[in-house]
Amino acid sequence: MAYDRYVAICNPLLYTVTISKRSCVWLLASSYMAGVANATVFTSCTFQLSFCGPNVIDHYVCDVIPLMRLSCTDTHTNEMLLSIFTGSIQLTTMLIILFSYLYITAAILRICSSEGRHKAFSTCTSHLTAVAICYGTTCFIYLKPSSTSSLERDQVISVFYTVVIPMLNPLIYSLRNKEVKDAMGRMLERRKFSQQLR
Repeated sequence: MAYDRYVAICNPLLYTVTISKRSCVWLLASSYMAGVANATVFTSCTFQLSFCGPNVIDHYVCDVIPLMRLSCTDTHTNEMLLSIFTGSIQLTTMLIILFSYLYITAAILRICSSEGRHKAFSTCTSHLTAVAICYGTTCFIYLKPSSTSSLERDQVISVFYTVVIPMLNPLIYSLRNKEVKDAMGRMLERRKFSQQLR
């Protein structure tokens, strides 16, 4: 999405050439390869652990951190690999997004009209909002030290990034739509009017 916004704002005349089917397939394949590599490392490391206690995961989803808590062997190596791999993936994607938006901001600031700048910034806000919410929660759950871990807090955060964020994405992206904004404004005005009548 950040690359799409970058091309749309910084090179709008070359958009159809740059965002071709081939480049979309390459972007999709690279993200899947990173995910498969990450999952393969964690799965192979999990097979090295031994589990001798209760085999009930006290969590909403079968995630790697609650699974490591069940192990009766030392999980320090697994925790280090989790931090390294998750951190490198998070850092790489965040740097790509950051550099894309630095170029976007520079291109937007070169736009002469304030209406054009406002329109260009509004196309980016929904993506930045979704990215900030998603990355904030995943960084908090995977990159924090295990000593500060709380099971209840981890459960709430995991529900947030597995259920709430995907439910918020359509709302976040539809708020850019003028018809949705107008309908929301009318709804709020009706509610305000009905409260004044009481």
